[in-house]
Amino acid sequence: MLKVRDYEFWFVAGSQFLYGEEQLDSVAKDAQKIVDQLNATQKLPYKLVFKGVMTTADQITQFMKDVNYNDDVAGVITWMHTFSPAKNWIRGTKLLQKPLLHLATQYLNEIPYDTIDFDYMNLNQSAHGDREYAYINARLGLNNKIVFGYWDDEKVQEQLALWQDTAVGYNESFKIKVCRFGDTMRNVAVTEGDKVEAQIKLGWTVDYWPVGDLVKEVNQVTKEQIDAEYAKLAQEYELVQGDNSKEKYEHAVRYQLREYIAIKNFLERGGYTAFTTNFEDLWGLEQLPGLASQLLMRDGYGFGAEGDWKTAALGRLLKIMAHNKMTVFMEDYTLDLRKGHEAILGSHMLEVDPTIAADKPRVEVHPLDIGGKADPARLVFTGSKGDAIDVTVADFRDGFKFISYEVKATKPEKTTPHLPVAKQLWTPKVGLTTGATRWMQAGGGHHTMLSFTLKQEQIADLCEMLGVNAEIIA
Repeated sequence: MLKVRDYEFWFVAGSQFLYGEEQLDSVAKDAQKIVDQLNATQKLPYKLVFKGVMTTADQITQFMKDVNYNDDVAGVITWMHTFSPAKNWIRGTKLLQKPLLHLATQYLNEIPYDTIDFDYMNLNQSAHGDREYAYINARLGLNNKIVFGYWDDEKVQEQLALWQDTAVGYNESFKIKVCRFGDTMRNVAVTEGDKVEAQIKLGWTVDYWPVGDLVKEVNQVTKEQIDAEYAKLAQEYELVQGDNSKEKYEHAVRYQLREYIAIKNFLERGGYTAFTTNFEDLWGLEQLPGLASQLLMRDGYGFGAEGDWKTAALGRLLKIMAHNKMTVFMEDYTLDLRKGHEAILGSHMLEVDPTIAADKPRVEVHPLDIGGKADPARLVFTGSKGDAIDVTVADFRDGFKFISYEVKATKPEKTTPHLPVAKQLWTPKVGLTTGATRWMQAGGGHHTMLSFTLKQEQIADLCEMLGVNAEIIA
C-alpha cells in the first residue's frame, strides 16, 4: 500500500505586547488547551502542534519561514485570541507557501454576564481580533480557509479534519509522478493536455515510457512471485472459472498477476504513484491490464485509461485526501433517461477500483472485443449506495479546471448478465438533465473520480490552494 508522510499542522495564536505578560501567558495556556483537546478527540487525521503566541512581525516572519522549510508540516492554523495588529502578519504571510486556515473561534462559548469585566474583554477579543486579521488576508488576496464557530463543536472539528486532508493533498500533489505506458488514445481530445503546465501549476510530473520497457519487466516476473499473489487473490476474492477451461482461466488470471507485479516494480523503481495504459498500445503484452490495474488502484495508485494522465494524477491526489477509502476511477458509460429512473451507469472496460464494492468481487475472464488481445481477467462487482461526489479535471488554453458535482449513488435496478464488468449507478443531486448539461457546458470529460469519502467543499478548497479554476455544480 502506498504510504503518505505522517504530516503535522502548526497552530499559533495572535496577540500583542500591550496586554502584558500575564494576559499573554493566559493566551498561551488557552491555545495549548485547545490544541491538546483537539488532538485528544482523535477526530483530526493529523496532529496539531502549538508553536506559541505571535506578537511581532519578526517573530511571525521567522515562523512562516520555518513552516515552509519543514517537510513534515502541511499547513498553518492561526487563531486571534486577542487583538493582533494585522500589519505584523504581512511579510510572513506573503512568504508562506503552504495552506493556511484561520480558525475564528473563542476559548469560551458563552458570554459570562454575571462576571464579565474589562480584564475578560481584553483577553477574549476574537470577535474583533479575527476581523483585523481576516482583513489583511483579504487585502493580500490570500486563498486561505476561514472556519468560524466554537472549537469544541463537532461541526467545526469536522471542517478542520476535511481541510487537513485537503492541505495534505495539496502538499502531496507536488510529489505525484505519472508513468505513461504508451501514448494517449488516437483522435481523442479530452485525454490530451499540457504536461509542462501541469507540473508548473499542479506539481504533477508526467513521463512517457515505451510499452516495450514494461514487457521486459513482465518477462522477468517469476513463477514463485505469481504463485504468492494467486494465493492472496484466492483469499480476498471469489475465483469464478465460468465457461472457460481451467487452463485458460488460470493462465489469464496468472498473466494479469504477472502484469500487476511488473507494473508495481516498474512504478516503485521510478518513484511513480500513478500510471496510464492504452488498449491501442499493447505491443508485446498478451492482455490489456485489467485485474492488474484494479489491484494497483486498490493499493493506492492513481490510474487513467487510454493514456489519460490527468485523471491518473487526479486519482492519486484524491486517494491521498480520502486515505484511499472509496475513491475510484470511473467513466460515464450509459444512461437511463426514463422519468423517475434518471441515472448514469458508470463503469469501464475493465478498470474500476474494488474499494467501492458492495459485494465480494469475483475474478472472471471474458472477451474484451477491443484491443485485439487475449481475454483478460478482471474483478466484477456492484458498487455501493450513498452520497458521493464526481470530479474531473479539464485542460483549457487559460488553465486547468476542476469540475465536480454531488451525486446520489445507488445499485443498478437489475443484474447485467451480459456485461461482466464492475459498475456503479449514480444521479447528480441537481438532477440528471441539469447536472449533465452543466458538466458538458463546463467542458467536463467522461473519465472521472467518484468518491464516497470526499466532500464538494474540499474540491473547492483544493482549487483555491492550487490557484486553478473550479466549476462546482450545485
